[in-house]
Amino acid sequence: MQLHLSGNWQLGKAPEGESLCAAIPPGCQQITVISDQLQQWDSSLAAALLQVARQCEQQQITLDTRQTPEALQQLLQLATAIPSYKPQTKTTDSRWFSQLPNTLAAQWKGVRRTLVFVGDISLALGNWLAGRAKTRRQDLFFFIHQVGPRALAIVTLIALLVGMILAYLGSVQLRQLGAQVYVADLVAIGMVREMGALMTAVIMAGRTGAAYAAQLGTMQVNEEIDALKTMGISTMEFLVLPRLLALVFIMPLLCIYADVVGIFGGALVATSMDVNLNQYILQTQGAVDWVDITTGLIKSIFFGILIAIAGCQAGIECGRNSDAVGMAATNAVVRSIVYLVVADAACNILYDKLGI
Repeated sequence: MQLHLSGNWQLGKAPEGESLCAAIPPGCQQITVISDQLQQWDSSLAAALLQVARQCEQQQITLDTRQTPEALQQLLQLATAIPSYKPQTKTTDSRWFSQLPNTLAAQWKGVRRTLVFVGDISLALGNWLAGRAKTRRQDLFFFIHQVGPRALAIVTLIALLVGMILAYLGSVQLRQLGAQVYVADLVAIGMVREMGALMTAVIMAGRTGAAYAAQLGTMQVNEEIDALKTMGISTMEFLVLPRLLALVFIMPLLCIYADVVGIFGGALVATSMDVNLNQYILQTQGAVDWVDITTGLIKSIFFGILIAIAGCQAGIECGRNSDAVGMAATNAVVRSIVYLVVADAACNILYDKLGI
């Protein structure tokens, strides 16, 4: 079949590409486009021929445009360089074990990326301790202010409620034995050894971890991270390390603050259950020692490191569109909480084996 182009093909005057596609006879194997009588033309001609090209691609018809203007050929070549989008059809395989190697390979790639990221952070931290890192002091102070003072309100609320909940739960059982005074021991040990560090870490995972991922993800979308790499600036030292150090410095302080607020919340409940405030304070002093406080502080430091790793890694590995930024923030929160639960269980098992 020969397609002769003649006259003016300009915007608003040229026929639509659908009419050309409808003129293709069934059983056609090759279409030759001839433009010896073509006069003025613009992008409307290229758009019409692009539809013909797509139709020929679907019907496996050869389209010959060698007898058209060179500029038109270049436009068509540029437009057809990328194949048209075809939605992927997922094939369901009832044999789950056939997908097991691919699943394990994907999980191993994720673990390997995390290990590489941790190694890069370790090298950056070593350079910072040696005084060779490109970490600005004002950035560190900025993130400390962002992580610490701005988080006091939500930490206060959650710690107070957790302390009150522990006191209510303990008083229900202890009241049956006439030992309401031991509510102070329950609240103090629970907050200092476990709930203070863990609840503060969960709050920071949802607040700070997601913020780190969104910040770095937006920089990835705007190609700011690529610009830093082009200038020879380490992203680990310039972007990740200040955020990590800020959490490491602030998490123990927030943990101590949450412990105090939680114990105060337990006192509010205990005093309403015929427990004298002086008795509550004396029981708390006798139940908690420096070993208990140290175990919670060590947990908080590790929790801060894990939150920073999860948030920064999700942001650095973010895609190049706005949807990827939201996914990075979600992944940061999910990873942080998983890391926190696993690390908390590991610390408790270790403390039990050491007799702490």
